Amino acid sequence: MIEAKTRAWWRATLALCLGSFLVFINLYAPQPLLPGLKEAYQVSTLGVSLLMSASTLSLAIALLVFGPLSDAIGREGIMRITLLLAGGCSIALAFAPTFESLLLLRLVQGFVLGGLPAVAIAWMGDEFEKPALLSAVGLYIGANSLGGISGRIVGGGAAEIGGPSAAFLAVGIMTLIGCVAFWRLLPNSRAFTPQRFELRKAASDLINHLRNPVLLAAYCLGGINFLIFINQYSYITFRLAAAPYQLAASGLGLIFLTYLGGTFGSMISGRLAGRFSPAACMMVGVVILMLGTAITLSDSLLLIIVGLTVNAFGFFLAHSLASSWVGRYAQGARGSASALYLVFYYVGASLGGFWLEPFWRWAGWAGVSIGSWLLLSITLIIAFGLWRFERRQAAS
Repeated sequence: MIEAKTRAWWRATLALCLGSFLVFINLYAPQPLLPGLKEAYQVSTLGVSLLMSASTLSLAIALLVFGPLSDAIGREGIMRITLLLAGGCSIALAFAPTFESLLLLRLVQGFVLGGLPAVAIAWMGDEFEKPALLSAVGLYIGANSLGGISGRIVGGGAAEIGGPSAAFLAVGIMTLIGCVAFWRLLPNSRAFTPQRFELRKAASDLINHLRNPVLLAAYCLGGINFLIFINQYSYITFRLAAAPYQLAASGLGLIFLTYLGGTFGSMISGRLAGRFSPAACMMVGVVILMLGTAITLSDSLLLIIVGLTVNAFGFFLAHSLASSWVGRYAQGARGSASALYLVFYYVGASLGGFWLEPFWRWAGWAGVSIGSWLLLSITLIIAFGLWRFERRQAAS
């Protein structure tokens, strides 16, 4: 087993952080390009938003495929091959002749991008000692958010120079170069033991998790919150690309630096949950997300940026605690319980455009805010229910 802070630990952790960084660069690079792609392909806001929805939906499906598959055939091969294929998809996206081909490629890319997130933490669990695992997971999650921010900035900057095709090409080349480093850095498994895959048992575990109301509530809370949070960013790009702001793709990419508020929210979530109840902190996170949405109604670009930063803080505070809640209350098969949380999380992201589009057509950004508050009211009620559950548990 690899010990914390050793040379082997740093090498493996660097490899997995690099892999995570590359995954989320590819997943989110198109987001600041949506207004330009809408005009280039003459599609609706809902149609062009499918470029994000399709990839997140197929990524969610991939989590259910690659996780159990890795238990039978090993993990590092899945990570290496799917990451290479993801880079190839970005190169192909640069030359897509039609919107339909672009959408199909994003669907395929989302699926292969699911390979590394589905098995990376399981690989760490196989190879690392427990203290080494806890340290590595924190860095790995940090690389997730850094990759998401960088993907939007790189995509937006490259698009301003050479259009959307240049953005996809830049991300694809970065990924293929990164793959070479990832392949060289990632050690081969030493502690992995193949397990026979049993479909019936895997399905039974998933059904049992869905029948557990405490887990199902956390799944819905995480999925609905992400549905609102990630799709707000898609629609804010349409708002800021239009008059009076008229931000170019590079400026839209920089808007995603507001995600750093979420990085801070994730960092302090454990400390807050230690002093207060996790469910109460989830409620606070949802309320902060609602407040940030209200701030974005301002016409001031500065206040819009402040509102998005507040949103990111509130969302990641609630998300971090909801995901850890699943690990705490899952009754066996914790791996599949956590995977199911991510399935709800990414399926929620893929459905957000269908929910918010009618509100956008009705009243623009004010409509998006109203649509957001409606669903966030539901997650606030869910968090309140979890808080009452906590109170009953403490009293018994």
